[in-house]
Formats: sequence, C-alpha cells, structure tokens
Amino acid sequence: MILVANTNRIVAALIKDSVSRRIIYSDKFILLTPSFTKMELEEHKEELLRRTNLTETAFDSLLSLILNNLYVVDDSILKYKFNEAKKIMDKIDADDTPFIALGLAIANDGIWSDDSHFQKQKMIKVWKTSDLIPYL
Repeated sequence: MILVANTNRIVAALIKDSVSRRIIYSDKFILLTPSFTKMELEEHKEELLRRTNLTETAFDSLLSLILNNLYVVDDSILKYKFNEAKKIMDKIDADDTPFIALGLAIANDGIWSDDSHFQKQKMIKVWKTSDLIPYL
C-alpha cells in the first residue's frame, strides 16, 4: 500500500515506540512525504527533544532511521498539483496543502493522518492509524 504520510504520524513515531513506528518500519507500506515535512520537523525540534527526552544525538539518529523508511518527495514533483491542492486544502488547513499536492501528484492509496481536518476534503482517501493496524 502506498500512502502519503502526514507529519503528525512521523512525530508520533518519534515520540514513542508505537503503532506509528511499526507502520513506518513495516515492509507492507510504501510511505511518501513532501520535503516540507523535514522543514516542519526542524521547526519543532526543540519541542520534540523535550517530548522525547532524547539527547540531540539520539533524536537525530532516530529521525534518520525513520526518514530512511520514507520517500521524501522533492517539491518539484508537487509543483504542478499545488494550485489544485490549495483549492482543496487552504481553507481547511494551509499547512497541509503539500500533502494533498503529493497525493494528487503521485499514484497512491491515500493519506495517512490522524488529523480530523483531512476528513473535510473528499479528493483523497484518508487512513487513520487504527485503519492500518490490520495490514501489519
């Protein structure tokens, strides 16, 4: 199954050894995320360090392991679908427009996110973590 991974699922995997981490490490899924995700994670690094209680070195190592299990898609791939994605997502949550753009740009089975606002759009199927457990 090919899914666009929302940043919140990556954060969940960073914070604790959870179902989200198992999904990311599973060979049952091909996970894509826009390069925007790296920027978001960097912006919130201090907060994530506090929440994980990891040293910066341990945090960076864990983040690297997690990102190695994802395909980080360059913005140039999303560019031609960005305006369409803006029409769909900007009024709901503009920060999530890159995920919709990626979902429109590359063939996939949907977006993996536990954020309820993704449910407000109808263009791309949304999978919650609980929906994916049976596939593990």
